[in-house]
Amino acid sequence: MMATEAKRRKVADGSELSPVQNFLQWCDRVCLVLSSKVCVSKEGTVAEYGMLAKDSIEEGEILFTIPRSALLHQGTTKISALLEKERSSLESSSGWVPLLLALLYEYTSSESHWKPYFSLWTDFKTLDQPMFWSKEERDTLLKGTGISEAVNTDLVNIQREYTDVVLPFITKHPNLWNPDTHTLELYTQLVAFVMANSFQEPQEEQDNEEEEDEEEEEKAPNPPMMVPMADMLNHVSNHNANLEFSPDSLKMVCVRPIHKGEEVFNTYGQMANWQLLHMYGFTESYQSNSNDTADIPITNFYKAATQDIQSDLDRQLVEEQWETLRQMMEEKEAAIVFGKQGCLTDTELHTVLKVLCMSKEELSEFKDNEGWEEDEEEDEKIFLAFCNEGLPGLKASWKRLIHEAARLTVRCYGVGDEEGEIEGERVDSDHVLIEDKAALAELNSRQQNALQVRFGQKSILYTLMELTKS
Repeated sequence: MMATEAKRRKVADGSELSPVQNFLQWCDRVCLVLSSKVCVSKEGTVAEYGMLAKDSIEEGEILFTIPRSALLHQGTTKISALLEKERSSLESSSGWVPLLLALLYEYTSSESHWKPYFSLWTDFKTLDQPMFWSKEERDTLLKGTGISEAVNTDLVNIQREYTDVVLPFITKHPNLWNPDTHTLELYTQLVAFVMANSFQEPQEEQDNEEEEDEEEEEKAPNPPMMVPMADMLNHVSNHNANLEFSPDSLKMVCVRPIHKGEEVFNTYGQMANWQLLHMYGFTESYQSNSNDTADIPITNFYKAATQDIQSDLDRQLVEEQWETLRQMMEEKEAAIVFGKQGCLTDTELHTVLKVLCMSKEELSEFKDNEGWEEDEEEDEKIFLAFCNEGLPGLKASWKRLIHEAARLTVRCYGVGDEEGEIEGERVDSDHVLIEDKAALAELNSRQQNALQVRFGQKSILYTLMELTKS
């Protein structure tokens, strides 16, 4: 068997197969069917690997079909029985431990069924999420974006999960794992690998409303899984292919015509640039990412409300408004999210503005009534009011709060936050840099990605400030 396998890795002239050729041979063996109209390539794609159209492809055509037996997850690994038996001891906040233990085992096993798949990522050096940046790089380049704080939380959780759950388990099974090989460093790399390359199957729809109601309370999301070939496709928000799930297989389907020579793009979902960088290690151009967002911390609305306080009575009212608001908000670090077309959390924004602009009498009545009644017609009005088209028509007190909260948020960014003037116009140095193609080319990939995130967020805030200026 070993001799046969060795022969497969040679081509006619006796040279070694490349990792891609080896992977494609494996795809044939596991009955993964690849259309003759596409090819896997390292040339002409936006990342190290990608998929190109060798011929024109029509909407609805299947690009490849993956049998479920070729998927890698805790149910298909060689150690699936053990993981199922010990499931209760592998519970964690992430829910990823069984998959990660499967990956630790399969990645380092010379006899792994998925060895040709893993050969595409020999050392994970192509993964460049901010968790692999230095803390100084994160704190400097990503200040104000929210990524640095998210990464710090990730790293603490990964170390805790490895120390408290994974290490005791692998120590208990020395015939399968070795702490000297299956280290925290490798575990962290595999977490990043799962973040960047895994897929989650959509939740199955319930047959009737009764079942839906029963499961809605505590329905855990489906665990992630590795989908060979599907993870070769790169992402853009304006994608041309989509992964479809069926009981026997997964299919990548063309969702709009693709011309010969074009790259085939999947979608990872409606992802803002900060999410793409945090989870996948890349960004889209801030102009082309239609899903980009910017957060305004609710605390900045409070700071905006305190700016023009004239008396102790006014200050007392604002403090009372703020305390009422904090009690209403589920998250202590809550933020209002804005997209390119307006507010994406309009109900929360409405609550913030309404409470912070109440008179003493209105606030007292509001507290006595324990809030206000929900109104579906009101929800539609709120949505329209907080779209970009509706913002200029808001009452002056609301516009002032939004404007000032956005201005305070812009000031939270570090790099590029210096403002200057050119011919009397205020400019942002990030904007100057992003428009200067020569200067942009001088930046390394981390600097470029951070710049796209920073200025993408700030451009949304600048638009917001323009729409709400008095």
